[in-house]
Amino acid sequence: MDKTQKKISVVVPTYNQAEYLGACLDSILFQDYPDLEIVVVADPSPDATSEVLRGFARAVREDVVSHVTGCDAGGGVVRTSAFRYPQEGRSLVIVENETRLGHGASYNLGFRLCTGDYCTYVASDDICHPQMLSTLAAPLDRDEADFVYSDMFIVDDAGRILREFRLPDYGFDASFCDWYLCGVSKLYRRELHERLGFYDESYIANDHECYLRFAMNGARFLHLPKTLYSVRSHDQRARDLHDTGTYRRLYDESAALVRRAREWAATRGRP
Repeated sequence: MDKTQKKISVVVPTYNQAEYLGACLDSILFQDYPDLEIVVVADPSPDATSEVLRGFARAVREDVVSHVTGCDAGGGVVRTSAFRYPQEGRSLVIVENETRLGHGASYNLGFRLCTGDYCTYVASDDICHPQMLSTLAAPLDRDEADFVYSDMFIVDDAGRILREFRLPDYGFDASFCDWYLCGVSKLYRRELHERLGFYDESYIANDHECYLRFAMNGARFLHLPKTLYSVRSHDQRARDLHDTGTYRRLYDESAALVRRAREWAATRGRP
C-alpha cells in the first residue's frame, strides 16, 4: 500500500435493517480504494441485526472461496483458493449500543471513533458502487474541494432502479437556497468535524444542517456528475425516516434550513 495514501473512514449507523445490512457492508468492503476503515454503530434492534454483524465479522476473518484456474497434466481440475473478503487495507469496528441512541447520536459516536483523513456515512440499507470512494477522493487529493458529492440511483427493495437522481453542480443557491441538493453520496475531510462540529442531534435533517454549517464556514464543495451510489426507497411501506409523521418533520426542518440559507446569503453574500 502507498504510504502516502489517505485513509477513508466510513460510518454505517444501523437500526432494524438486517435484511439489507450485509449487502451494504459488502459494497463498502469491496470498494477499489486501498485503505478503508469501516465503523458500524448498531442500535439495539428487534430484528436479526446482531446476528448479521457477528456473522459478517466472522466471514471477513475466515471465509475462503475458490475457483477453477486450469487443469493439470492429467486433465484434473486445478482450483485456486483465496479469502472471500479483502484482507489488506481494511479495518472493521463494530459498536453495538446498549440503548437506542438514534441517528444523530449514532453518527457522532461513529465519527468520533474514526481515524481517517476523509470520511462519510452510509445508510445501512444503501449500496455503494465499487468506484465510489476512489472517485470522490480524487478531487480531495488534488485539493480541489473539501466536500465532494455525486449523483445517485434510487432503487426499490428488490434493487430495481426507479430513477437516476442527478444533482446540480455546486453553487450555494442551487445546493442550499433552492433546497438541500448535495445528496447522500459524499466524501469530505474529517477535519471539518474537528473545526466546525459534528451532527446536531436535535435534528432529523442532521446532514442538511451539518453541511449547511460547513458551507457557511467556507468549506469548498464540488459535484461530480457520476452515478456512484444507490439509495433504497421504501416509498411503498413506512419504515423509520419514511414513516409519515417523521417524514413531515424532516420536510419542515429542511424548509427552515433553506430559509436560514437564504437569509445568510442575503446578509453575508454568497460564497
